[in-house]
Amino acid sequence: MAKKSSTGLFRIIRATGHSWKGVCAAYRNEAAFREELWLCIVMIPLGLYLGDNGIEKALLVSSVMLLPLTEILNSALEAVVDRIGEERHELSGRAKDMASAAVAMAFILTTVVWVLVLFF
Repeated sequence: MAKKSSTGLFRIIRATGHSWKGVCAAYRNEAAFREELWLCIVMIPLGLYLGDNGIEKALLVSSVMLLPLTEILNSALEAVVDRIGEERHELSGRAKDMASAAVAMAFILTTVVWVLVLFF
């Protein structure tokens, strides 16, 4: 017999549990995620304090929140590639490099947003 798919509130609760497990796994297994999370703990209150209005505060906070978000996606992609096989393959390397580039671009975006909002 097929399992009934849950809907509504129960689906949201279950999805939230899976999301929390993902955050915990990232924190446990990824040093870069831990560092970025601690950076968020410092930078988000600072962004809320330094922003002059709602738009500036939103830009400062959201740009910082992109860092752990992209790190989670990078780590997830790396885990999938590593799960497939440990041998070197051009496409696996390219995928990992591109995911790493996304994290670097998030750092650049955060820096640009903070500089533009705070100094121009």
